[in-house]
Amino acid sequence: MGMWELAVVLIVGLIVLGPERLPVAIRTVSRWIKSIKSIANSVKAEVNEELRVHELHSNLKKAEQQNMTDLSASVKHSVDELNKAAASVKHSYKDNTKQSDQE
Repeated sequence: MGMWELAVVLIVGLIVLGPERLPVAIRTVSRWIKSIKSIANSVKAEVNEELRVHELHSNLKKAEQQNMTDLSASVKHSVDELNKAAASVKHSYKDNTKQSDQE
């Protein structure tokens, strides 16, 4: 939206809503825009994460097909990342098991 379009929208809003209700309407619209942007960013982050997981999964399949030998750099990186994630899950599981045993 350019400067002139914004000016026309404000003038029409001032005429239709009046000077008392225009600030409230502007705040309401700005809240809607912020929440829509927040939702869009959330969806974008989820889609990016799903794409990353899909890429890791396909790289793992490639590694399995090659019997974990002669891997390309990207496939090796994906396998290393998955191994780190698996180790962190095991570590977290062990910590939780120890805490519940102590209780």
